[in-house]
Amino acid sequence: MAKSRHESTIEMVELVLPNDVNLLHNLKGGRLMHWIDIAAALTASRHSNRIVATVSMDSLNFKHPAKLGEMVRLRSELLSVGRTSMKIKVTVWAENLQTGSVIKTNEATLVFVALDENERPVPVPRLLE
Repeated sequence: MAKSRHESTIEMVELVLPNDVNLLHNLKGGRLMHWIDIAAALTASRHSNRIVATVSMDSLNFKHPAKLGEMVRLRSELLSVGRTSMKIKVTVWAENLQTGSVIKTNEATLVFVALDENERPVPVPRLLE
């Protein structure tokens, strides 16, 4: 069975709250990594219909900080699939809710593997192009 990229795409929204920021009122990198991992895991689970495990984060590029009070939107989509693994790209934007300005803040690439009930890798659906 094969699935389209669109079927697995996830959009997630978070509000940057005081507990999420550092002393400069910028979103903490670790908090953002947590949100990115969740968004990518949801995409991988949606595609595979399985529990998934993070294998790697190939890259995480910090282009611009998200600030306290901004809305952060994460879009997670499949780039490719292997036999049991899925490569996923997460793109992050920050929106200033007072001015309406939106800026791309981050991109990350992650790899997940689908697991069976015994936590062993299992084949995933092919990706329709």
